[in-house]
Amino acid sequence: MWRVGLTGPIAAGKSTVAARLRELGVTVIDDDVLAHDVLAPGSAGARAVGVTFGAGVMAGPDTVDRAKLAAVVFADPAALDRLEAIVHPRVKAAAQDLEDAARARGERLVVHDIPLLVETGQAGEFDEVLVVDAPEDLRVQRLVETRGLSEPEARARAAAQASVAERAAVADVTFDGAGPVAALRDQVTAWWERAARILATR
Repeated sequence: MWRVGLTGPIAAGKSTVAARLRELGVTVIDDDVLAHDVLAPGSAGARAVGVTFGAGVMAGPDTVDRAKLAAVVFADPAALDRLEAIVHPRVKAAAQDLEDAARARGERLVVHDIPLLVETGQAGEFDEVLVVDAPEDLRVQRLVETRGLSEPEARARAAAQASVAERAAVADVTFDGAGPVAALRDQVTAWWERAARILATR
């Protein structure tokens, strides 16, 4: 199986890339979805958040108030580290289960969509790493316009992620997410065509 990692900073266009890959028939394992699942009400992850951060980030017994939790962790790097220690091992285990299922189906390519791939040191685990990037000012503008964040909130989220240089250091392929959606989709299609040619020779 050819294992590919997909990453990029918030609001750079990674969701567009993942969606296009799915349209092309690629299995994409989304760590954001898995992270949401591991903090579902009543889950072991939700209980761990309550123990670690206290009732102030909880909406009820074993139910995380995600907005309150986000406000805490994006303002405090140490708090973000504590949350990641809860979430990441559970997400990685769930992602492995999905990859194993794809392998059992005979699939030869799987893409892991991991927002914090660089930050968690996982780049070396993949045969190829795809990075979607866009200038920070544009990403902040998108966060303000499409997600309702204030500019300080948007910049805090951007600052909590890896730098441009850190992402570039692990990228085998970089997609430009600064332009129109159609242009980004075309880049993904071109990558997939190359990947299909490589797979055909294996």
